[in-house]
Amino acid sequence: TMTIHSEQHIVNVHVRSGLYSSDTIFDYRHGYIATKLFSRNACFIMKIKKEYIPDLQEIGHLAFERQTMRDVYSPNNVWAQFQAGNARLGRLEDWILYGKNIENLCTGLPIYK
Repeated sequence: TMTIHSEQHIVNVHVRSGLYSSDTIFDYRHGYIATKLFSRNACFIMKIKKEYIPDLQEIGHLAFERQTMRDVYSPNNVWAQFQAGNARLGRLEDWILYGKNIENLCTGLPIYK
């Protein structure tokens, strides 16, 4: 399920697939993406790189294509591979940098950058 909040520059993506369930926030205002993997009980955060991540309007178009066509014929499919590294719990300066939406998603979980 994808919810786009254009006025807040936020996209929420909820994947419900058993072991592979996750919640992801694209926060375009702060420039970060956070993914909470339920199977790992961890949060992964990465900076939005405009050359790889579609902008807010393009995500809306891709979602519409997916919903109506059941397949996205676009070169802008986004896949990210996370490699485990050092984790730590979020601190106040992290939440100022990442924003309130990512704070709400990741508080209390180990954070991997």
